[in-house]
Amino acid sequence: VGGPEDALLPYQIVFVLVGHKCDLDTQRQVTRHEAEKLAAAYGMKYIETSARDAINVEKAFTDLTRDIYELVKRGDISIQEGWEGVKSGFVPNVVHSSEEVVKSDRRCLC
Repeated sequence: VGGPEDALLPYQIVFVLVGHKCDLDTQRQVTRHEAEKLAAAYGMKYIETSARDAINVEKAFTDLTRDIYELVKRGDISIQEGWEGVKSGFVPNVVHSSEEVVKSDRRCLC
């Protein structure tokens, strides 16, 4: 599906493949090489994370956000009223770093 009119749509989907629980290397089911190859085949980035050890969790979101921002700057993604994608002017009032939670020895109870 997709004709020339699709090029005029305001959105482009941005994906990142996230391998989780990288702290459990002995239980790995997919090699890093296999995951990187799959991500490359679909034109996306790959990152390995561990929520337990706070490895790359924030980086995964930061990198994805940065990639989206670059697409907006280049004009590949446009901001349009009434579209539920990228919004103009949104500034979160509080940002918490997962690394800060670990450093302060606070633990999530979820």
